Amino acid sequence: MLSVQPDTKPKGCAGCNRKIKDRYLLKALDKYWHEDCLKCACCDCRLGEVGSTLYTKANLILCRRDYLRLFGVTGNCAACSKLIPAFEMVMRAKDNVYHLDCFACQLCNQRFCVGDKFFLKNNMILCQTDYEEGVMKDGFTPQVR
Repeated sequence: MLSVQPDTKPKGCAGCNRKIKDRYLLKALDKYWHEDCLKCACCDCRLGEVGSTLYTKANLILCRRDYLRLFGVTGNCAACSKLIPAFEMVMRAKDNVYHLDCFACQLCNQRFCVGDKFFLKNNMILCQTDYEEGVMKDGFTPQVR
């Protein structure tokens, strides 16, 4: 976790070992850093500018994208069966993972957005209309998500 703190007394930077004289300093991995010294080991982006989370592995300090690119687990989309790159945003329903573009009702192809109600029947994603028609026709009761 990365935090920005007002500097009360000069501290040594974990990156360059010089005193931090800036008004604010970054604290990450229980050490203090100049804003310019806390960078991703791969892409060199300043981690204080890209969010409040950083990742470490194999003695590397990384941004989220590079961490996922290097160490993330890839999988296949439950709808199209194509590979999902580790850095790509996904939607999840129970144990299934989907490309954002593939997350849709599997009967009428209505796409879902974050927060939309969808239903799960035998690992099939359904919109509310198709779910209600299925309940009336078949009497099945999928799980509500």
